[in-house]
Amino acid sequence: MAERTFRVWRGDAEGGEFKDYAVELDRGMVVLDALHLIQAQHAGDLAVRWNCKAGKCGSCSMEINGRPRLSCMTRINEFGSDELITVRPIKTFPVLKDLVTDVSWNYDQNKRIKPFKPKKKDADGNYRMMQRDVERVQEFRKCIECYLCQNVCHVLRDQDRKDAFVGPRFMIRVASLEMHPLDVEDRVPETRDELGSGMCNITRCCTDVCPEHIQITDNGIIPMKERVVDRYYDPLLWLLRKITGSGKKKASADSES
Repeated sequence: MAERTFRVWRGDAEGGEFKDYAVELDRGMVVLDALHLIQAQHAGDLAVRWNCKAGKCGSCSMEINGRPRLSCMTRINEFGSDELITVRPIKTFPVLKDLVTDVSWNYDQNKRIKPFKPKKKDADGNYRMMQRDVERVQEFRKCIECYLCQNVCHVLRDQDRKDAFVGPRFMIRVASLEMHPLDVEDRVPETRDELGSGMCNITRCCTDVCPEHIQITDNGIIPMKERVVDRYYDPLLWLLRKITGSGKKKASADSES
């Protein structure tokens, strides 16, 4: 066993401060284990949100030595033996208590997105999809809603423009619906006018922190921005739609193929 010192933020919406705690750790422990020891030995009222302890529920998001991470997947031996480990709540959302933040804003954004609307079945009563189209949206379904991508998004974190941009998590939710081979709903106007696709400037910081390694920017946000450009800023397509009144969803799908 070895003693390590953790500097943990304690406080609430009114303010707070960092406090140091020394705990004895066993080999193989993760940061969440250390926080549980701090609760047991030093601060029984320390608030920490967690659930599965397997990196699949997304509950234990926090900033560890300045980097947004899941505490249940951050091993102590990743840090130097003399390195002070600092733990604070994710910055983008308001603190409720200690390491727990209020992420309810994200649920409100999810409600704004038009739900899945399937096309009519084929003549024999079945749906048919190309395997490559199925695989394209499967990546987005790995999201565990840890909101680490939301936390590092500079539009939400630094500019606090939650009124103008839903953030990367919900841009890939829109992408997962728009790219679904059976979906016929049109979300491109809302993507531009309400969800704020133009606010993202492709820094890829969201992709860098995703624990599921989803290519948020390249496979989700950029394709959605391209659909907006095709719809509103491509002069030839704009003229064609003016002349023919062609279906917007079909035009977007054709441009993808």
